[in-house]
Amino acid sequence: MSKLIIKQITFKISLTLKKILITGGAGFIGSNLSKELLKDNDYYITAVDNLDRYYPELFKMSNINQFLINNNFKFYRENILNVDKLKAIFERESPDIVIHLAAKVGIRESFKNPKEFEETNIRGTNNVLLLSSKLKVNKFIFASSSSVYGADKPIPFSEEQKITFQISPYASSKMSGELLCRKFHNLSRINIIILRLFSVYGPLGRPDMVPYRLVESIYKSKKFNKFGNGDSERDYTSIEDLIIGFISVIEKNFGFEIINLGTGTSTSLNDLIRTTEELIGKKAIINSLPAQKGDIQKVKADITKAKKILDFNPQYNLINGMKSFINWYRENRL
Repeated sequence: MSKLIIKQITFKISLTLKKILITGGAGFIGSNLSKELLKDNDYYITAVDNLDRYYPELFKMSNINQFLINNNFKFYRENILNVDKLKAIFERESPDIVIHLAAKVGIRESFKNPKEFEETNIRGTNNVLLLSSKLKVNKFIFASSSSVYGADKPIPFSEEQKITFQISPYASSKMSGELLCRKFHNLSRINIIILRLFSVYGPLGRPDMVPYRLVESIYKSKKFNKFGNGDSERDYTSIEDLIIGFISVIEKNFGFEIINLGTGTSTSLNDLIRTTEELIGKKAIINSLPAQKGDIQKVKADITKAKKILDFNPQYNLINGMKSFINWYRENRL
């Protein structure tokens, strides 16, 4: 009798779980988000990822291996371009919330393979939105990018400013994703939140990102390719702060919103190099190269809106954010 009661209670509890489907779930942001959500038994996570060849599959699987034994986590290796198989996942898992992180990434890579970026970031996003709309998902969260602002002024970038054009295929594909989100919201009234992310770095980070490349080059005594004279500025945002922003969006209700998630400060590449050298205690070997096509001179987020509607208050400055990343790198990549 007692066993029967326990089973009934377990079933009732399972019905109260918030079911979240994360595309790109084995990647940098998706795995950090799953890690935080799974600390709370209120969430059931479905991660979908095709383990894109852009960086090692081994890294992505190591991001989520710890979750595979968790009953509140399920992983599907699937491409968002395969709409029939994606539909089967949606129907089987019936998510309440979809967090769309899957994308082809890398500004310079997008100049080499613009068609792949168009396919994944536009058609793939359309597939995920279409299924979310058909299955009447409660909330859709789209990870966009600060790159959609292009070289527009003024600085800092505000969600309210008019955006005229993007300067890379990657940025254009992300802007197209935003337009699709607006279209689906207008047609189906699905709740959609677009998060424009600013230079995210930290534990489980992507190997192509500047902070990762810099730390790796110093530890391995390799040349660090510095493009331009080093005075370009970015709003480097720690993954720890970013995940807090995502969880705030998960827990709040919106109709349609576009929100910047950054720090509201900017750091030059030269300052990033100096700070990292001091934290590691070793000089970088600099290989100076010309500035690259698609690079923006200065990027800085206006986070007034995030502070107001999400109570978003970044806690990590560049020093403690890079300390966290360096400690993780030393323990997991050396």
